[in-house]
Amino acid sequence: MRFSFFILTLCLCVFAKEKDSFITAEEYAQHLYKNPRGIGCDKCHGPNGEGMVIANYLHKGKKRVLKTDSIKHLTLEQFKAALEEKNGLMPKYFLTRSEVKTLYDYLYEAKE
Repeated sequence: MRFSFFILTLCLCVFAKEKDSFITAEEYAQHLYKNPRGIGCDKCHGPNGEGMVIANYLHKGKKRVLKTDSIKHLTLEQFKAALEEKNGLMPKYFLTRSEVKTLYDYLYEAKE
């Protein structure tokens, strides 16, 4: 399953840059945002990177909220660092530089 996803992603990378591609750059970016490596950014950061509540739960009798912040205010360098660091719940995605830039551009366009 992972191998077939890898092949699909590789094909998308190659064909997304072609002028007469079957997928546009925006469609490729949207695909990356929704499923970069198994779980999509949208599942925790919302459809446009605005952040969201993931869960409400009780811990030692106290109500807690697990939420993510907006990622729409980050610079490209901050965005890259957040994807490269292992911090809290954020999974490691092992994205290429091109994929990171594509995701960042997608979020920046979605901000407006």
